[in-house]
Amino acid sequence: MTAEDSHHGADIAARVERRWATVAVIIIVMMAVLAAFAGIHRATMPQPRVETTDPSRLHLSGEFVESNLGSVLEANGAVTVRAIGQQYSFTPACIVVPSDTPITLRATSADVVHGILIQGTNVNTMLVPGYISEQLMRFTRTGDYLMPCQEFCSFGHEGMWGKVRVIDKAEFANRAKAGGRLSCVGQ
Repeated sequence: MTAEDSHHGADIAARVERRWATVAVIIIVMMAVLAAFAGIHRATMPQPRVETTDPSRLHLSGEFVESNLGSVLEANGAVTVRAIGQQYSFTPACIVVPSDTPITLRATSADVVHGILIQGTNVNTMLVPGYISEQLMRFTRTGDYLMPCQEFCSFGHEGMWGKVRVIDKAEFANRAKAGGRLSCVGQ
C-alpha cells in the first residue's frame, strides 16, 4: 500500500464520518423541534371540554348542592362522586366507592385552588374555583386511602385531609339501593 492509497483511504473515512455526524445532528435537531412543538402545542391547547360553575352558589343550587355530594350508583353500573374543596376541608370528608368499578370524580373549589391527591393511586387533580374537574378512577382493592389537599391553599392547608373508603362492589350496591348519596357518615 502506498502513501497515496493510505491518504485516499483517510479522505474517504473522514467524508463518511462527516456524513454520519451530519445525519446524527439532523436527527437530534428534528427530535428537539418535535419535542418543542408537542410541548407548546399541548400547553397552549385548551382542554377538549371545559365546564364552569359559579363558586358563590355551589351549596345553593346546581350539581354541587349539599344533597348531591358523595357517591351515587348510575343506571349503567358506573359510580359518580361529587365533591367540593374549600378552606380547609373536603365535602364530603370521606367518600365511599366500590372496588372494581369505573368511577368518575367530579369536583370543584368554593374558594381558592385546591388539589385532590389519593395516596397510593395515580389520582391527582386540581380544583379551581369556577371550573369542574373530572377524574376517572378505578380501585382494585378495598381499604381506606388518604386524600390530602396537594395544592397550598393558605394557612391551615396542612390539616386539609379527606379519605376515600373503597368497599366491596356488592356491599356498595346493597347500600346504594336505599337511594341518596353515599359517604362514610354513620359508618
